[in-house]
Amino acid sequence: MLDDQLKSQLAAYLERVTQPFEMVASLDDSETSAQMRELLTTIQQLRSDMITLRTDGQDARKPSFTLQRVGTQTQLRFAGLPLGHEFTSLVLALLWTGGHPPKFEQDLLDQVKALDGDYDFEVYMSLSCNSCPDVVQALSLMAILNPRIKTTVIEGSAFQDEVTAREIMAVPMVYLNGQEFAAGHMELAKIVAKLDTGAAAREADKLSAKDAFDVLIVGGGPAGAAAAVYAARKGIRTGVAAERFGGQVNDTLDIDNYIAIPHTEGPQFAAALERHVRDYEVDVMNLQRAKALRPAAGPGGLIEVELDNGGVLKARTVILSTGARWRNMNVPGEDKYRTKGVAYCPHCDGPLYKGKRVAVIGGGNSGVEAAIDLAGIVEHVTVFEFMPQLKADAVLQKKLASLPNVEVILNAQSTEVLGDGSKVTGLAYKDRDSGEARQVELAGIFVQIGLLPNTDWLKGSVELSTFGEIVIDAKGQTNVPGVFAAGDCTTVPYKQIVIAAGAGATAALSAFDHLIRTSAPQ
Repeated sequence: MLDDQLKSQLAAYLERVTQPFEMVASLDDSETSAQMRELLTTIQQLRSDMITLRTDGQDARKPSFTLQRVGTQTQLRFAGLPLGHEFTSLVLALLWTGGHPPKFEQDLLDQVKALDGDYDFEVYMSLSCNSCPDVVQALSLMAILNPRIKTTVIEGSAFQDEVTAREIMAVPMVYLNGQEFAAGHMELAKIVAKLDTGAAAREADKLSAKDAFDVLIVGGGPAGAAAAVYAARKGIRTGVAAERFGGQVNDTLDIDNYIAIPHTEGPQFAAALERHVRDYEVDVMNLQRAKALRPAAGPGGLIEVELDNGGVLKARTVILSTGARWRNMNVPGEDKYRTKGVAYCPHCDGPLYKGKRVAVIGGGNSGVEAAIDLAGIVEHVTVFEFMPQLKADAVLQKKLASLPNVEVILNAQSTEVLGDGSKVTGLAYKDRDSGEARQVELAGIFVQIGLLPNTDWLKGSVELSTFGEIVIDAKGQTNVPGVFAAGDCTTVPYKQIVIAAGAGATAALSAFDHLIRTSAPQ
């Protein structure tokens, strides 16, 4: 299961285990069970003085295994093999079960331990999902910290009957006490906030009590991270309020065009951004969504950013780097069947459609790349492009044309997502040449039609273009004194990671220049 290099790395990690724990496997005679036995045996042998293994478990889900620290009542189970993107989740679960301290704020860990209630979580994931590990790791840690929390991590392809019965069409999908709890990416603090209803008010008070920043960056993607590093290096008080550190980068599979880094993956790059920022004295406030911007009352005054939870942050300058989000089709049925056949991440959700017929909406690079990836998994892919020709790069179009199970329909206007009340069954579209209305039977629809800037909350406070982008000059300055912007949310012509990072650095240097030329408020 593990090559020599991976075994060596795992052995080094397991040296951090300080408390003994037990792995109990429930196995059958399947090939997957044999692989699980081999994996667990390897783990046990790498740290035999601290880890014991039993294979006499009787759980209904086979293969599966539990992790339990000696002398505790923890309830954490992995059903299926946690490999691929989830191997890191397994390693962390081993370390945390073995007493290694998790790298979260102590206040948040104490909040998990104090949750009063019996919570039985089931989280379905796929091994190719970029968004799943954060959810898996959060729920795993909760089960390790709080004996009243039970977590079962289920690899969807290993338990296809459950996926079908529950009509799971997107991952991560979380059930709590048998009822659907959440779908999509969530971090530990956000999950805890849903369970602890008083958390938002306490967090708002804590944020509002902070001293004013010299520069406050709203958004934690490449632009925001670069701005934070450049501002902090100037020795000024810097804060970052981010809804999700890393932004869209977290949902990107391969990054091959960031200069000096020949290849990386989105989640790794996002984690590296956050690590770099935290190397400096930057106040990182994650999982914070901005609600309103209030310009300073006069020259040198403080700008205010109100957050969704009611907290208000103050700063002498603000850099807006809120990025963009996937554009919706905006047709009937799309919202109704979101996560029930309408999807936006082919890498995350593609494996759930193995052997089925799906569509990709959009013929740009993202759409064609999605179709190429999906063609290796599903029975058939239909690419719908609104224009008379595909917009993707020639090399991608050539690859797409070589695939036998892909069809391209041009001049197609999507008109409705069709479904049976619980899941997608097809797509209605209009042939723009003839005007004829047509339908195609599908199990899934992957929407890849570009981006919308996350600027709705800024209407009326800064100048926006007709496309909703923040209008900036060459220095990243908006029309509001002391307010700068960078990245995909602005009028910069090309939406690329490297361009966003450079724009973030520009905005930070411009904010610093503004500060040294402006009197500080009393």
